[in-house]
Amino acid sequence: MTSTLIQISYLAAAFLFIFGLKRMSSPKTARSGIIWAGAGMVVATVVTFLYPQILEAGIGRIALIAFGVALGTVVAWKWGKSVAMTDMPQMVAIYNGMGGGAAGTIAAIELIKMSKGTGGHHDGITVALAVIGGLIGAVSLTGSVVAWAKLDGRLNKAPRIPGGHWTNFVVLGIAVISGLMVMFSDHPSGLLLATFFGSALLFGVMMTLPIGGADMPVIISLYNALTGLAVSFEGYVLQNPAMIIAGMVVGAAGTLLTLLMAKAMNRSIANVMFSGMGTGDAEGGDGIEGEMKEIGAEDAAISMAYGEKVIIVPGYGMAVAQAQHKLWEFVQLLQNRGIEVAFAIHPVAGRMPGHMNVLLAEAGVPYDIIYDLEDINEEFGTASAAIVIGANDVVNPAARTNKSSPIYGMPILNADQAEQVYVIKRGQGTGFSGIQNELFFGENTRMVYGDAQKVCAAFIAGVKSVS
Repeated sequence: MTSTLIQISYLAAAFLFIFGLKRMSSPKTARSGIIWAGAGMVVATVVTFLYPQILEAGIGRIALIAFGVALGTVVAWKWGKSVAMTDMPQMVAIYNGMGGGAAGTIAAIELIKMSKGTGGHHDGITVALAVIGGLIGAVSLTGSVVAWAKLDGRLNKAPRIPGGHWTNFVVLGIAVISGLMVMFSDHPSGLLLATFFGSALLFGVMMTLPIGGADMPVIISLYNALTGLAVSFEGYVLQNPAMIIAGMVVGAAGTLLTLLMAKAMNRSIANVMFSGMGTGDAEGGDGIEGEMKEIGAEDAAISMAYGEKVIIVPGYGMAVAQAQHKLWEFVQLLQNRGIEVAFAIHPVAGRMPGHMNVLLAEAGVPYDIIYDLEDINEEFGTASAAIVIGANDVVNPAARTNKSSPIYGMPILNADQAEQVYVIKRGQGTGFSGIQNELFFGENTRMVYGDAQKVCAAFIAGVKSVS
């Protein structure tokens, strides 16, 4: 009876996971999707306490498990409620690393049991999946931690690894060989297991260190897919259907998202991982003819107040300045004057997928004026003005014209085709990838220097002065 209840509960949890993920595919239903998926996780967690092994463990161990669940819930709830939107990518990265670490820990425990001859029979497939899941989970753990450190500004200049990628391949080779030895050993030694997990953890660090900050959104998505895969493998090891299904759903979704983001940059996953773009080593943009031409914020706003269509391209600079609320106030003033306004979102804008959409939704911007690249790009040629607020590479014309540029071939938003372009920027430095932007030197481009929130406040004052 108990076994049947557990299986039915896991089936219900799996349905809630999939239904929640489906709801997350649209901004209008994403919030309810998170709630549905969360309900599935509650079901899966509670039903775990019905396992005979748990019930037979004694009240002390059950209380310890319950305490761990409660502690994690409280910490996550408080952190989730207080985290700034600008820090959301870091939180996603570190939570993803925890998932990988959990999968790796399960593998370590099962393999230690095997080394001691305890924990029941382990067939070849179970041992193989435990090893593979442990490898992937360990890499995802330390790789995600490094990604978090880069996004959080704690690792702005990563140390160079002697031997570069060749050293990484050697470390990976050690992890793979030691993993194979574990698979074919009836009772692997503690030293062998330590070598396997140690080299896997080290590889996660070394693989992520050389990757540029501009590529972190893709890397986070990749590690998300790896974590899902590791959880699914360890679900098989534990014979837990909920873990298998949830892991496969996360792994599949993360893989598709990673491929779509790489495609949006016109780059392969290998190029993202090994090019080092965004580390400060990227070249491109030197010798651009022309100069950056400055304009005052109020003068730019007055000019836009007499236009017909304005397209806004938000980027991470908007998030850092927390300018979305002032920007929306400015947009409403333009709309009240009969001006058509739209937001253009590039697939890799911000520090994680959907970052800009979430920020705009937080400010109350309606979904029906927010467009993806393929839906808005042809409209720039008919726009009176384009506002680029904190974005860089996603509007760089070098991606279309300069074959020597590291971003050549990357689909971009055609902001340069607007009649007038206003770029809100703190200074004249390059963006996160370290590549100079040809748009800033365009004949129809004017630079509006300053904090994005203060600039948007000046925009508001400028429009009001002509009302």
